[in-house]
Amino acid sequence: MKRLIALAALLLLPLWGCTQPAEAPANVTTTNANATTTASPATATVSEATITDQEKQVWDALKRKDNAAFGNLLADNFVYVSSDNITDKAGTINGTKDFNPTDVTLSDWKFVPIDKDAAVITYKTAVKGTSGGKSLPATSSRASSIWVNRGGKWVAIFHQDTDVKEAQATQPTLPGEPAKPKAPPPAPTVPPSTTEPVAVMKEKAVWDALRRKDFDGFASFLASDSVEVEENGVFDKAGSVKGVKGFDFTDAQLSDFKTVDLDKDASIVTYLVKIPGGNKAGERHATLWVNRDGSWLALWHQGTPVMPAPPAK
Repeated sequence: MKRLIALAALLLLPLWGCTQPAEAPANVTTTNANATTTASPATATVSEATITDQEKQVWDALKRKDNAAFGNLLADNFVYVSSDNITDKAGTINGTKDFNPTDVTLSDWKFVPIDKDAAVITYKTAVKGTSGGKSLPATSSRASSIWVNRGGKWVAIFHQDTDVKEAQATQPTLPGEPAKPKAPPPAPTVPPSTTEPVAVMKEKAVWDALRRKDFDGFASFLASDSVEVEENGVFDKAGSVKGVKGFDFTDAQLSDFKTVDLDKDASIVTYLVKIPGGNKAGERHATLWVNRDGSWLALWHQGTPVMPAPPAK
């Protein structure tokens, strides 16, 4: 679904704000034997082949310019997060009118089961063609789609993608904000609002842990089979925990929270992050939270910097 809205190149902000040093092996379901949580990963009753085939059908419909078939593969409450917008099903379909992929290569598939009626698929895309009458940039993307079973029919409920950026030789600093020896703020004493969706409350708690540099606390929020999709790779839980260390999240600001429920035990939260010294427009983040044995855990996360507005003429 890359550049469904005739986007320019996308960039991905890494999980909860920092780039990882190495890429995890692709084409396997991610698990982590060193997990600190005792909650068990979901047992999938849907196969990786089924979800992969569904994703390929999306691309086939886009190549054929078959908007009816494309729309039939999307849930009514489908959400697409891009660098310049968040669009619903109608907006996404409308945005494909000027998108003309002529050659599509999909690789590095990774399947993450959620429950018997939901799954995440991530992969890499290389697309040739035009968008808005102009040739697409010669870049690859990492894409993620979340699929759900609705009355026996598998439909995509969420999609996000970002341009690939090669891993750097050394760990970079957080955009515009190197780690500082600043005293961590105290833990919040006011309990979170009970009227907020659980995914929103959990996501805010993750950032509170990061602001306090409580990395054990951060790890406790992640599922043992959690997946992090970044511009320079795809990472498991251990890689995610390692990656957030050494950065300063003290002044991170979160806003524009929205949720998309998959079912009573799984929910996606999207929101905007702004960090002083970083992208002035901020970054759009998305996290999938799942209920495992009574504990809500983060199973998947991705982020995309907001595309800066063009300079005034």
